[in-house]
Amino acid sequence: MPTFSIGDTDFLLDGSPYRVLAGALHYFRVHPDQWRDRIRKARLMGLNTIETYVPWNEHSPTRGEFRTSGQLDLARFLDLVHAEGMHAIVRPGPYICAEWHDGGLPSWLIADDAIVLRSHDAAYLDAVTEYLDAVYAIVQPRQVQHDGPVILVQVENEYGAYGADKDYLRRLTELTREHGIDVPLTTVDQPLEQMLEHGSLDGLHRTGSFGSRVGERLATLRRHQPTGPLMCSEFWCGWFDSWGEIHHTTSAEESARELDELLAAGASVNVYMFHGGTNFAFTNGANDKGTYRAIATSYDYDAPLAEDGTPTEKYWRFREVIAKYGPVPDEVPAERADAPELDVLLDRSAALWSVPIVASRPFEHLPVAAEFESTRGFSCYSTRIEHGGLLAFGEVRDRAQVYFDGALVGTLDRELHERVLPLPDGARGELTVLVENLGGVNYGPRLGEAKGLIAPATLDGVPLTGWSAGSILLDDLEPVRAVLDSAPVADSARGAAPLSGPVFASGTFTLDEAADLQLSLPGWTKGVVWVNGVNLGRYWSRGPQRTMYVPAPVVRSGENELVIFETVGAASAAVRFVARPELGQTEA
Repeated sequence: MPTFSIGDTDFLLDGSPYRVLAGALHYFRVHPDQWRDRIRKARLMGLNTIETYVPWNEHSPTRGEFRTSGQLDLARFLDLVHAEGMHAIVRPGPYICAEWHDGGLPSWLIADDAIVLRSHDAAYLDAVTEYLDAVYAIVQPRQVQHDGPVILVQVENEYGAYGADKDYLRRLTELTREHGIDVPLTTVDQPLEQMLEHGSLDGLHRTGSFGSRVGERLATLRRHQPTGPLMCSEFWCGWFDSWGEIHHTTSAEESARELDELLAAGASVNVYMFHGGTNFAFTNGANDKGTYRAIATSYDYDAPLAEDGTPTEKYWRFREVIAKYGPVPDEVPAERADAPELDVLLDRSAALWSVPIVASRPFEHLPVAAEFESTRGFSCYSTRIEHGGLLAFGEVRDRAQVYFDGALVGTLDRELHERVLPLPDGARGELTVLVENLGGVNYGPRLGEAKGLIAPATLDGVPLTGWSAGSILLDDLEPVRAVLDSAPVADSARGAAPLSGPVFASGTFTLDEAADLQLSLPGWTKGVVWVNGVNLGRYWSRGPQRTMYVPAPVVRSGENELVIFETVGAASAAVRFVARPELGQTEA
C-alpha cells in the first residue's frame, strides 16, 4: 500500500524523500473535454502534482444539492490526474477566494444574516459538514493509500488574513479526519508573522503563499513550521486581471529565477496558476479595498500555460529550471496555431423588455438581493414616479442603468461610488433600473454582501415605494430564442445595423471542424456571450481583454449559434473571430 507522510525535513512517499512539484489547475475553469490535455501539459513541464480548489457555490447552488456533472465532475478530474501518473492536492475550503464569486461560498449560506461565516458558529458548521460529507465522499477513496492520486488536503484557505478562530480550525480538522482523510493536512497563509500564527494549528502543516523574496519568506515560514518540508503552496508567477485595469504580466525570467531559488533551497512548490482558464458565465469574483473592482472573464493569469492551453515563454523557462532538479519528459507540447478567422452577422435582435424572462414580484419598499430567486447576473427594479428630481439610493451593487419610460437616462457605477442621478423635471411614468451583479467580493470583510439596489431609495429625499423587482433569468435561453426566432431577419445586403441595448442579438457561423476560437467584439460595449447555449462570460469595452476564448468542445463542424446580450449598445451587429487572443495593454 503506498504511503505519503511528513518527515523531519521532507515529504515522504513510501518512506523516501519526495519533492512536491505541483501546478494549480481548477477543473471548474476548464472545459472537461480539455482536462486531460491540460494535465498532460503539466507533466510535460516537469510537474508531478496537480492542485485544485473545490467551489462550494458551484456544486451546491441550493442547500442539500451537490452537483457533479460536466464541469463539476471532481471525481473524473482526479481520476484523469491519476491516469497521467500524477498526484493531487485538494483544497475544499470551504472558503477558497480564487478570485471566484463570493469566494466560493453559496448564496443561500451568505443570505442568512444569522450565520457567522468562517467561524465555529454552529449553524455555519452544520452547513459546512453537509458540504464536506459530499466532497470527502469523492476524495477519501482517491487518497494515495487507496492507490489514488491525493497526497495532501488543505484546511480552510488563507485564514490568517481573515480571522483567528482556533476552535473553527480545530473543528474543520476533526471533520476532515472523521471523513477518513488520512493524508497530511496543510494550511496556507502569506508569510507574515500574524497571518501564519492565526491561520493554522499545531498538527497542521503550515505552507506559504508568495512569488518573490524567496529566502526571506522561507525563513519566516520556518519560524512557524520548525520541522518538516518547506512549501510555497501558492507560488505567484502571474496575476489576475480586473475590468478597467491593465493586463497583468510578470517577467518570465524573474519568475524562473525565483522558482530556481525556491527549488535550490529544497522547498516544494505549487505554481499558482499553472493554467488559469476562464471565468465562464457569472462566476468571476471581485475585490473591494475601498474601490470595488470586478475580475475579468479571462483568468489567463499570465500562467505558464495560457488560457487557450498553449505554452508561453514562462512554460519553457520553468521547464528549464525544473530540469535542474529532476527528470523532465522529452516530449514537448505544440506551440500556438492561429485560430480560424471569420466574420459573423447577428441578423436577428430583440429588446430585453420583449422577452419574458424577468421574474418580478411586488415589494412595497426596495427589496434586497437575498429576496430574489438568484443573486448572479442581472436583476430589474421598477416603480412609478409622478415627477422628476434627484433619484438616490443607499448604494448600488454593482452597476445600474436607469430608464424612464423605456429611455436610458443614466448609469450608476459602484466603482465610481455613484448613487444619485437627476431625472428630467417633467418625468411622470415608469422608472426601471437594470442592475448587473458584476461579481461577489471574494476577499476581505465584504465577503458575502447583498447585491442590487441598497435602500433607501428616494426621489428628492422622499422614499420611493410600490416597487416590483426580480432576477433576469438567463440560465435557460429558450424564451430568448423563441422571441429571436420570430424577429425579422436583417437585410445583410444593407450591412450590419447598430443595436441599442438592452438587447439580445443572434446569428450563426459555420466551421469545417471544431477548433478553439477567439471572439472579438469591436464596437460592442458591455454584455454576455453564449455559443451553442454555453455561457462564455462577460465582455466589456473598457478592457483590458479584447477577445473571449471559445473552447473547441463548445463548437462543432457545421452550423453554430451565437447569442449576445448587449446592455448598452453596439455600433454594428457584427463580430469577428480572430487568429490570436488579445488580453489587453500591459505596463510595458
